[in-house]
Amino acid sequence: MKILLALIKKEIKQILRDPSSIVIAFILPLISFLIYMYGVNLDSVKVTIGIKNDDNSPEVATLVKSFGHSKYVNSINFDNMEDIKTAIVRSKIKGAVVIPNDFSTKLSRGQGVNKGADLLIITDGSEVNTANYVQSYANMIANQWLITSKYKMHLPRPLINTEVRTWYNPDLNSHYFIVPGSIAITMTLIGILLTSLVIAREWERGTMEALLSTKVRVIHIVLGKYIPYFILGMVSMAFNVFLCVCIFQIPFKGSYLLLFLISGIFLFTSLGIGLLISTVLKNQFMASMVAMSLGFMPALMLSGLMFPINSMPVFFQYLTAIIPPRYYISFIESEFMAGGVNEIRLANAFYLTVLGLILFVAVYKKTQMRLEK
Repeated sequence: MKILLALIKKEIKQILRDPSSIVIAFILPLISFLIYMYGVNLDSVKVTIGIKNDDNSPEVATLVKSFGHSKYVNSINFDNMEDIKTAIVRSKIKGAVVIPNDFSTKLSRGQGVNKGADLLIITDGSEVNTANYVQSYANMIANQWLITSKYKMHLPRPLINTEVRTWYNPDLNSHYFIVPGSIAITMTLIGILLTSLVIAREWERGTMEALLSTKVRVIHIVLGKYIPYFILGMVSMAFNVFLCVCIFQIPFKGSYLLLFLISGIFLFTSLGIGLLISTVLKNQFMASMVAMSLGFMPALMLSGLMFPINSMPVFFQYLTAIIPPRYYISFIESEFMAGGVNEIRLANAFYLTVLGLILFVAVYKKTQMRLEK
């Protein structure tokens, strides 16, 4: 125990002397939260649309005003198609709606249901998501206007009336799951990126040879690396939760005890990945590159934080099954928004525990107590 405590003390001193550890543990989360809170927005966006109205009907003029009053659309009126084409090419507008001169006539005759009163919607396909927004907004505004206009008598009566109710995130605020999910990115960086350097640094600096000449055993070295970074990670976790709940006012509906418990299990798993990389490679540069490739990028791209897993190709859907951040993000988003679901808690905790133990054994087996020839 004295040997272990001495190694832990040595590692803590190295952490405190290393500015990068403090930056990743405390400054990086703050920067990450600021980016995800104010720089990343997955909610509906406001787009600029051009309007060309060839119908002089007063009723159709109210349709044009509907585009201007929408909170999702910034409308600009145009008199000819050439100006619209030029504005789209120069990215001044993201799309256009053209109302033909016989639009109101067809609606008055009741042809809007049977034969169709056409609206031309033009979108800039160079930005696929924005093009979808333009199309959806134009259809939504036109349909809402039609329901409230004098032409509604020509509409068939709907057989089914739908009432939409949103659970867990009624405001449909994407920050409520993106900001808590970013905690997983920070925890991954602490667990994998920092620890991927610690054993490699010992070999490069020659301090590992000094340790091997003492009574230190493999278990002492492994635990001497695990425990200090586990403490650093949990302190950073507390700091992250404080930023989420108190500073950025993200609602939390779950259990703080289970949040820190399963976060500890995830951190234990991440530490295992980082230490295994460091043990196998023994080179700080290579270890950092591999850690970024195997840790940070999958946590950001394949965990379900930014992109739904169900929309990924089948191969990558299966690949995400072995990525620990996928299970942690699923848990932490559920804990923040839904108040915690026992099935999600147990399944994710079980997987992370099993993987963490496997990695701990692998680190123990790969840590050498002799010099290579």
